[in-house]
Formats: sequence, C-alpha cells, structure tokens
Amino acid sequence: MSSPGGTQPARTALAWQRTGLGVLLVAGLLARAAAERGDLRLVAPAAVVAVAGLVVLGLLAPRRQRETERAARTGADGRAPRATVQVTGLVVLVAACALAGELLQRT
Repeated sequence: MSSPGGTQPARTALAWQRTGLGVLLVAGLLARAAAERGDLRLVAPAAVVAVAGLVVLGLLAPRRQRETERAARTGADGRAPRATVQVTGLVVLVAACALAGELLQRT
C-alpha cells in the first residue's frame, strides 16, 4: 500500500535540499574568488550567501518537509505560499550577492 500523498513529500524535501546546496555552492565560489584574488571585499557576500544556504538547509527545508508530510497524512492543503516567498527572497539575495561579487572582482 502506498503512503498518503505518494512521493510528493520526498520530492518536496529533495527540492528544498537542492536549493540549499545550490546556495552553498554559490557561497563556495565567492569564497574561492576571494581566496584566489586575496580580495577581502568578496568575503562579505560569500558569508551572506553561506548563511542563506544554511538557513535553507537547517531551518526552511526541515520545516517544509514536516509540513508536507503532515499535509499528506491528513489530506490537508500542502501549499505553502509563505515558505515559497521566503526561499524566493533568499534566492534573490544570493543573486544580488553573486552580482556584487562579480562587480567587486572587476574593480
């Protein structure tokens, strides 16, 4: 017998984990650029992005997984517009930091 909600809770959890890992990858690239160039100005964007990735992986992803599993068990609506807005804001922040890092490297 299949579980309520099928594989949706697992797919949702994996998507949030991929988002967090992608954000940490950007942080790593910014940190690498800072190390290679010896430019301490790149450390701040790298740190902001790293914190954003840790927030996604440590807070948002587990909370979203619990909510999705609960919705699947109870048959409730599993949509989460607030969580979607939060992670969208973090991704925009990451993009802004990556752009700032790129601009700092050119100066």
